[in-house]
Amino acid sequence: MRIILPLSLSALALLGGCSTVGQVPTARLGAASLSSANGLPAGTVQLLAAGDQVTLAVAIAGLPQGPHGLHLHAVGKCTAPDFTSAGPHLNPGGHQHGAENPAGSHLGDLPNITAGSAGAGSVTVQLKGTRAEIEQHLFDADGTAIVVHADADDYRTDPSGNSGKRIACGVLQRP
Repeated sequence: MRIILPLSLSALALLGGCSTVGQVPTARLGAASLSSANGLPAGTVQLLAAGDQVTLAVAIAGLPQGPHGLHLHAVGKCTAPDFTSAGPHLNPGGHQHGAENPAGSHLGDLPNITAGSAGAGSVTVQLKGTRAEIEQHLFDADGTAIVVHADADDYRTDPSGNSGKRIACGVLQRP
């Protein structure tokens, strides 16, 4: 039941933020279960679509309090304890890292997620690109991982935003 609750909360948060019926997700494209380095559950991820818009809804639990970098990584593999098996950030366009970097950002750049005093938090983000483009990049031959980092992303330092070690990871899977 602990995993079902974050899914329900993230779905409600996503739907509550919609301003028109056209923005309500109509398709579930994928999901991931996040695990920490010790193998314990650390959250859930939902990949949802509303027409051509793709949204990623992430709920974390059991992580240290504070902001954490959150990124899509180029390889759908999460080998603990360091999760380096997930490779670099997902960057199909060859851009630099960070929303505040004058030269870029790339598909793997996501906003920080903040864990509250109980270690839980959530974030919802619309991914850049069309549904077809995003699905092609996320579900390629080696897949895609979503990684939570120990520190906040500074949104400008290439290639990783100085976000520290990888503390949780999950592989996006189609439903």
